[in-house]
Amino acid sequence: MNDFLTERNRKCQTGISKSLQKLPDYCLNFFLSIENYTSPLTRLNYSKDLEIFFDYLAKNIFHKDATNITFSDLESLKTRDIEMFLSYLTYYDYNGKTYHNGEKGKARKIASIKSFFKYNFKNDNIKYDVASKVDTPKIHCKEIIRLEVDEVAKLINEADSPDHMTKRQQAYNKHTRTRDVAILSLFLATGIRVSECVGINLDDVDFENNSFKVTRKGGNQVILYFSDEVKEALLNWIEDRTIWLKDSKESALFVSLQKKRITTRAVENLVKKYSKIASPLKKISPHKLRSTYGTNLYRETGDIYVVAEVLGHKDVNTTKRHYAAMSEDIRRSVANKVKLRD
Repeated sequence: MNDFLTERNRKCQTGISKSLQKLPDYCLNFFLSIENYTSPLTRLNYSKDLEIFFDYLAKNIFHKDATNITFSDLESLKTRDIEMFLSYLTYYDYNGKTYHNGEKGKARKIASIKSFFKYNFKNDNIKYDVASKVDTPKIHCKEIIRLEVDEVAKLINEADSPDHMTKRQQAYNKHTRTRDVAILSLFLATGIRVSECVGINLDDVDFENNSFKVTRKGGNQVILYFSDEVKEALLNWIEDRTIWLKDSKESALFVSLQKKRITTRAVENLVKKYSKIASPLKKISPHKLRSTYGTNLYRETGDIYVVAEVLGHKDVNTTKRHYAAMSEDIRRSVANKVKLRD
């Protein structure tokens, strides 16, 4: 495991420990039970979800400190109590901040709660699994925002020749041009996630085979491949990187001007900066570049299983949901297949 992943996992574990301090002691057993088949990031999300759930119960139902909520208290809950919690999640205040959850956010939180209740019911800690009776919010498919072929070229061109930027942005771009072109090219030609991008080390790249190693969600490592065009962009950046870092021992492939591994937020910001110029009507993020690659790959291959494999989706249904809009292309392509008259 590289240093980036080790540090990320350490931060996740610290976050879990902080959440557990706000939860009843018995919650620790649940997290120990899922440790061998979930990633630290998944467990961190679970801990945050349970933290919010128990805070809601403490303030709105049991009127006592969340750490003092007992199994008997959980047994007394009704289906409506959890449904009210889901309603509460639409807009809620926590630790002085206001949060909003849509369908996806609510679905994830109820999944965490269902897992927690299922574990305690299975281990005879509670007599009733009330959470199992609560329906998961339906997630409606949204229109997939992606770049068209001309917009892809324009995006990379803006990073390579920033004629439409402010003078300040152009001055900054002089230092980061080759890095930004390499990052955008890698996103658009491989469909990697932003976390996978920032986690790549220099020694993860093999230029003889045009390949690189990434760690997927869940911790699995895979080898992905890139084109000669991307190879050229990466080599241009590595040449500048050598000058940037000189005697530095930083292992990251992509670094900031502070000579440290670039952050997820910094990558998101650079994608946003260039895409505002290349495609001002679309809100483009690294994940939208991933969607762009997935869509283009599907158009080229027509094979949803190939797209799922390359993008690292464990379930092809996930891929189908994300690229459901491609069915329009299919419907259009068959319009003239059936002849009414010879």
